[in-house]
Parts: sequence; C-alpha cells; structure tokens
Amino acid sequence: MKAPPLGLYVHLPWCERKCPYCDFNSHEREHLPEEAYVTALLADLAGEAATVTDRTVDTVFIGGGTPSLFSAAAIERLLQGISERVVLAPDAEITLEANPGSAEAAKFAAFRRAGVNRLSLGIQSFDDAALERLGRVHDRAQALAAVTAARSAGFDNLNLDLMHGLPQQSREAGLADLETAIALAPEHLSWYQLTIEPNTVFHRRPPVLPGEAILSELESEGRKLLARAGYTRYEVSAWSRPGRRCRHNLGYWTFGDYLAIGAGAHGKVIGSDGRIRRYAKRRQPETYLAADPGTFTASERCLETADLAGEFMLNALRLVEGVPRAHFTAATGLDDVVIAGTIAQLVARGLLVDDPARLATTPLGLSFLDDVVGAFFDA
Repeated sequence: MKAPPLGLYVHLPWCERKCPYCDFNSHEREHLPEEAYVTALLADLAGEAATVTDRTVDTVFIGGGTPSLFSAAAIERLLQGISERVVLAPDAEITLEANPGSAEAAKFAAFRRAGVNRLSLGIQSFDDAALERLGRVHDRAQALAAVTAARSAGFDNLNLDLMHGLPQQSREAGLADLETAIALAPEHLSWYQLTIEPNTVFHRRPPVLPGEAILSELESEGRKLLARAGYTRYEVSAWSRPGRRCRHNLGYWTFGDYLAIGAGAHGKVIGSDGRIRRYAKRRQPETYLAADPGTFTASERCLETADLAGEFMLNALRLVEGVPRAHFTAATGLDDVVIAGTIAQLVARGLLVDDPARLATTPLGLSFLDDVVGAFFDA
C-alpha cells in the first residue's frame, strides 16, 4: 500500500476565554508557558519524525485554542524546529489559526515572516450582539480590522470561519453575516451551522436557536450567495475560490496521514507493516508538559480490517465530489468488493451517486451523511 500525503497538526491548547459552544481541548490561561511548550512540542516531534524518515511533510496546521496568542518569536522557533526535524515540501501550506482581537492582529506581519503562509481567522459573526451571545472576545470592528491587517501583512491565502444558526439569529441576520464575509473576498470560507456539543456551557444551558424553517432558508440562500460570488463548495462546510482549497484538510478527507503533536492532538499514520495507526497525545497541558521524551502519547490503536471501510468513508464522503473509487483500495489496502453491496444499497436509496468510477453522495446523501457513513460501519 503506497504511503499517502503527510501533514502535521500542532495543537496549542490555550485561549483567552473558553466559548460556551466550544468542545475543543482548550484551556483559559493568562500566562502562557511558551518556551517550555515549544520545547515539549519539538521533543514530541522528534519521536514522531523517526517513524516517517523517508517522507515529506506537505502541510502544517497550527490549531487550538488560540495559537495567535503565542508570540511571533515562539511561532518562529516552532517552525524552525519543525523544519529541522522533518522534511518540509518547498511549497508546504502552513496554516495558523487566529482570533481577530487587536493584540493578535498586531502580530500578523511577524507570523508571516516566521513562515506562516495561510491564516485562518475565527470570525464566527460580524454582529456585535451575536458575538456577545457566543462569548467571543472580539467585536465587528476588530473582525474587519483583522482582515485588513492580514492583507497588509502579506497574507494572500486567508480563511474566515463563520457560523450560522446562532442563538436568536434571524434569516436576514445570518445572510448579512455571510454577505459581509463575501465582501471581504477571502480565498476560503468555512461556513457551518452552530451545533450544541456535550460538555459545553450551551449544552448545560441551551440557548434559543432558530427553527428548522429559518435554518433551511438560510442554508439555501447562503449557498446561492456563495456560488454567485465565485466560491465552490467542495466539502460539507468548506467553500473556496479556484485553487484555494485547504490542502491540510483535504489530507484528512482523502484518508491521508498526519502526524500530531501537542496536548490532546490526534494523529494517523500508516506503518512500515501497512497497518494504520491512530493515536492521541496526553490531553491536559500540564501533564503533556511534564512528560518525558517518548511518553507524550496517551493512547494508540491500529485500525482493524472491519473498521477500515467506515473510517475511510467517514472522511471521503464529506467531499462534495467524493473520491475516485480506486482510491479506496489505494488508501485501505482492501479490495472494493467488500463495499460493493453497501454501495448498491445506498445507490438504490438515492444516497450515493451511481458511478462505478467514483464514490460520492448525492445531494440527498450529503444531507444525511451520518446515515450514509453508518451503513459502511454496519456492513
């Protein structure tokens, strides 16, 4: 089985304030242990790099938490250390997640000089009342200023994260948010509906959310706005200009490999024996920082043959265009005869496209993606 493209995910787990909808591994902390944490990250990577000595890293994604809270010097040291421990592709996509606060925006030029070439801004909304209900620490003016600062810093590959279906949000307000984002002309938009996740403040104290009719109209009209503006939907919640799809996330969705470093980070790598290993790092930042080299991993498992079809489809079918059917065998090592019966059933129900060369959902199937993917786990 040929090794797939390889990415690197780096988790920086701290944020200024934990949002009430957030279920990520993020922690409020006023003073960041930057030097110690970057040292731990690079020690962690040294161990990971030993498993992929003959492979090139095509993408790096620094997520959180709020990575932009770190100083530019810390990010520069991190990226320099990464380049010394793994082989980075000359055109590697290097993404940093950032919040639009004025303190973070002031660092954008330095992040760009450090080697970050793609910035992902967590806007979520341009409506001040909505931002307050979401517990965000920025306002509309700061969001707009952050985009200007990103462009001034030289970023020509910019993603904006925007949510809809917000507490008390009307159809008109949701579309106004999207229109504002489109007017800023980012290369990429992540536009997705707010969902209430377990172990969040919103789960314990549910807000009043828009009804199904409003959500349906907002989705429908929003897709038309994006299409007219030249954005193509290539994944469930991802829209891009031509040639600006997120390469790192495409690695996830095409069942690629990705190393993972940082507190709570999750990775997936195919071993020399052809088995696919999933693993997770120690979740609590303090425990991660205290770990000795070689002990950063908290859990790991090799995927069983029975799980491979479902694991593959869980990712690949998020892509609107799907993937070539031959990619299933290339990525899993399984003959696609093992999925033929399930595919036939889903085609008959109108959930998968009837195409012997491609695995892709119909529009109906994309709307019921959990059911489609579940069929492959149940097979």
